[in-house]
Amino acid sequence: MKIYFHLNTGGICNSYVVVNEETHEALIVDPGNLNPMMINQIEDNHYKLTGVLITHNHPSHTNGLKTLMKIYSPKIYSSDWEIFDFTTTVITGEGKVRVAGMTVNYYAVPGHTSDSIVFKIGNVLFTGDSLSAGKFGTTNSSYARHLLKSNLEEKILSQQENTVILPGHGPPSSIGAELNFNIHL
Repeated sequence: MKIYFHLNTGGICNSYVVVNEETHEALIVDPGNLNPMMINQIEDNHYKLTGVLITHNHPSHTNGLKTLMKIYSPKIYSSDWEIFDFTTTVITGEGKVRVAGMTVNYYAVPGHTSDSIVFKIGNVLFTGDSLSAGKFGTTNSSYARHLLKSNLEEKILSQQENTVILPGHGPPSSIGAELNFNIHL
């Protein structure tokens, strides 16, 4: 697996192109802004884009879908039924799907938003806005904050300490670093 990082300067959000090096299939996590560099990566390397993973339906994480769907025909995985009138493959709770020839585990972690999902591929968690280096997602009530914290502790922070965290905002982290240094936990 190869992961390419892209910064969406419009919403200061992270997007990721994840490639299965054996099959040359790819997926994109949170296409906040589809820029020429992302398209060139896919085209120049002859990757077949087969999936898009949406951690939550905020425009700064999804605006690139409008352009992406004009060029490619990937399957969109989200816990929301549709995004910008594009029908998605709805995933809820916990489970796994095969995308780009890779096993993608997913965990519903409502709190930041009701549709927040964390994706795990190999030893890497794509956490969206649920968990970032040193903090976890904003919430709109004390109940949502409690719910998010409980979900993170139960489903995400119970992963191995060397599991890498690639968030929707900010730098990468790891489960071990968050357990030791995240003051919100």
